[in-house]
Amino acid sequence: MALLEVNDLSIHFGGVKAVQNVSFNIDAGIVYSVIGPNGAGKTTLFNLITGVYKPTTGEIRLDGEGIHGKSPNELARRGVARTFQNLQICMNMSARENVMVGAHLRLDRNLFKAALRFPGLKSRDRELREEAAELMRFVGLGQYVEARADAMSYGALKRLEIARALAMKPRLIFLDEPAAGLNPKETIEVDHLVRKIADSGVTVVLVEHDMKMVMNLSDRILVLNYGKKLAEGSGEEIRRNPDVIAAYLGAHA
Repeated sequence: MALLEVNDLSIHFGGVKAVQNVSFNIDAGIVYSVIGPNGAGKTTLFNLITGVYKPTTGEIRLDGEGIHGKSPNELARRGVARTFQNLQICMNMSARENVMVGAHLRLDRNLFKAALRFPGLKSRDRELREEAAELMRFVGLGQYVEARADAMSYGALKRLEIARALAMKPRLIFLDEPAAGLNPKETIEVDHLVRKIADSGVTVVLVEHDMKMVMNLSDRILVLNYGKKLAEGSGEEIRRNPDVIAAYLGAHA
């Protein structure tokens, strides 16, 4: 059984059909990329699966259990995490505190607040702080453990957001354009990090416009066009698909 099953998924905003009857399965432990032109429905698809939007029709199953219509908080507790195109970082907090925030969805909310505020739970606070520091080292931000978020570069903040998502201890992580706005060196670092995450046992679903990165990382690729599924397959199959070349890849192929 696939880890994630998406069957005939659609969402309509008034007369606009943003995603239309899209179906695919994702096996555990792989990097699965979603590509397509601007406006193809990639982020909308992410929003449907991660509970930001409720589908008009269709179903989403995680380990065989229906999760369509569940809230992002409920999905986080089931092991689904994500990042966003635009940074969602709390700039008035430290880098470590930003990562610690990611832990609250897998802890009792009152316990999390208490761990941060009350001296009687200092032991749990220390555990959370060390866990956050370890995640920062995992994503290559060990030098920023004591830094304020507003003192970090844009590239470092992109990886900080990934660390915060990993603090939820997900089985499935959705990364929405993690290399957007990065220079070539930072893009290579994110490329290596995505593979490192997958190798650690977390299934990665990736939206990314950098085709070199997508082709290098992906075990499977889904191509959307105007909200519809255009193609699905391995990197080599997608690279050679004439419909994909005509609609999207062009010179990038």
